[in-house]
Amino acid sequence: QAQLVESGGGLVQAGESLRLSCTAPYRTFMWYNTAWFRQAPGKEREFVAAISRTEDTTYNQEAVKGRFTISKNRAKSTLYLQMNNLKVEDTAVYYCAAAEPGKPAGIASSYDYWGQGTQVTVSS
Repeated sequence: QAQLVESGGGLVQAGESLRLSCTAPYRTFMWYNTAWFRQAPGKEREFVAAISRTEDTTYNQEAVKGRFTISKNRAKSTLYLQMNNLKVEDTAVYYCAAAEPGKPAGIASSYDYWGQGTQVTVSS
């Protein structure tokens, strides 16, 4: 069973950067496809980015393309989300998630394991 723990959130101004981290048991990133989702107040949880377990494929939501980059370090058993040029509309709780291979990457219901979330707040 994957246990995911996010960190790295905080309060920043528009245009600044943050890097989120998600740690998990060693084999998690070998066995599962992983992703970042976010949920803003009053809105549904939405897909941000995903990376396949083999690292040969990444996916990004259109709104974050060119600004956010998903990556992972297997040796450190950590998933990252580098967020540059943050905008006020990026404000949300960010979650990392893990899914068995073969399921659609951009759908929350594909993911069986979730972290507790980390708050990102972007001020204008």
